[in-house]
Amino acid sequence: MKVNAITIRPGNVLEHNGKLMLVTKIEIIQPGKGNAVIQVEMKDIRTGVKTQDRFRTQETVERARLDEAEMQFLYSEGDNFTFMDNESYEQITIPREVLGDQAAFLQENMNCTVTMHEGVPLSVEIPPTVVMTVVEAEPVVKGQTASSSYKPALLENGVRIMVPPHIEAGTRVVVNTADATYSERAKD
Repeated sequence: MKVNAITIRPGNVLEHNGKLMLVTKIEIIQPGKGNAVIQVEMKDIRTGVKTQDRFRTQETVERARLDEAEMQFLYSEGDNFTFMDNESYEQITIPREVLGDQAAFLQENMNCTVTMHEGVPLSVEIPPTVVMTVVEAEPVVKGQTASSSYKPALLENGVRIMVPPHIEAGTRVVVNTADATYSERAKD
């Protein structure tokens, strides 16, 4: 759909020069003479390459139509992850590159939001927190203050995080999936 450049906002996805570009930053520049222009910083969704472009405020740009679907994670096979659409029960396979680091936190039957463009998955949004079991944690060193000291721990999915001293192996913890950080002890 065509829109005026002045309506572009960060988070919009544009079709520009045959590529899908995610708008990361905009700046309206009003020179002393002439018309205002909009400086747009964009990132290619597929390659991650950042570019900057200028548009006249009344210029039209093509905004991409994205579809979002609630999908359930079923299983992984090598570097491919299979999801099922909760409405049509259709299954799709998404490569690891689309998921990135958050692939380590996928759990069977987890509901995720998959963003697609013309049937091609662009991104997968997993829940903000997951409950994981600590399989290995260093012992507490006596004399350390509990308020500021954290120790490394290994989760069941192979990810290392920092946890408070009272967390031991076998403890279930809530982990933030965005940055792989400890949130709290899980309530059993």
